[in-house]
Amino acid sequence: MDRWINGARPRTLPAAIVPVAIGAGCAVGAGSVTWWRVAVALVVSLALQVGVNYANDYSDGVRGTDDVRVGPVRLVASGLATPGDVKRAALLAFGLAGVAGLALAATTSWWLVAVGVASVAAAWGYTGGPKPYGYLGLGEVFVFTFFGLVATVGTTYVAVEDITGLSVVMGCAAGCVACALLAVNNLRDIPTDTVAGKRTLAVRLGDARTRWFYVLLIGTTFALVAVGALAWRPWVLLGLLAVPAAVGPVRKVRGGAAGPGLIAVLGETGRLQLAFGLLTTIGLVVGA
Repeated sequence: MDRWINGARPRTLPAAIVPVAIGAGCAVGAGSVTWWRVAVALVVSLALQVGVNYANDYSDGVRGTDDVRVGPVRLVASGLATPGDVKRAALLAFGLAGVAGLALAATTSWWLVAVGVASVAAAWGYTGGPKPYGYLGLGEVFVFTFFGLVATVGTTYVAVEDITGLSVVMGCAAGCVACALLAVNNLRDIPTDTVAGKRTLAVRLGDARTRWFYVLLIGTTFALVAVGALAWRPWVLLGLLAVPAAVGPVRKVRGGAAGPGLIAVLGETGRLQLAFGLLTTIGLVVGA
């Protein structure tokens, strides 16, 4: 059981939790919130995150991309599980997301089915299929769109059946900090991904520019918090209290941390994401 828990990469789950929390915060004050739908939206987001983790493990494993890794152990590449079992685990997670998503669509709008299908297709196509877009440098587009905008705006919509400007702006903020996690991960893997032919955005940008890209993502996250505060809810500025948590990882990235050193930065960025999500959500709710 431990191998499957580790294979689900629980440290990545904040990327699924934070946008849902922020979306719920945006919904407060925008109408009568249906909280059970928010809970189901969280199930969808978490299931998609676990599903994409297993799907990446499977696809990268069968391609041999993970044969040499600096980061966490992968199930297929390490031989801890067969490719077929990991693939079934991914499909099971996607199936759970689909069932939960159908419940939301049935009680709000059926156009959510199209959003759900697109989400699952994008999750699988990240490293799966004949032309995985994660190998073409488009992984950040997926993360920003589905673990930023879609998760945040979608949560607000199912909660109050409305899409607000605030949820769009805060969804962009959630997407930027989620992309920062991916940027650090891919920065660490530039040497091995280059050898494996995996042309991530980090590989395309190169080491130096990827480090500046990380700084840009963090800076944009907090700039969008300021936009949300000025245009809608001043209390959203509470999110800026997470700035001190960004100082350490930014310094390490700009200071040239590499290989195993970036694993620590990845953890710090995850904690930054949680702090940002918690403080921003509190600000959204208090200012409603």
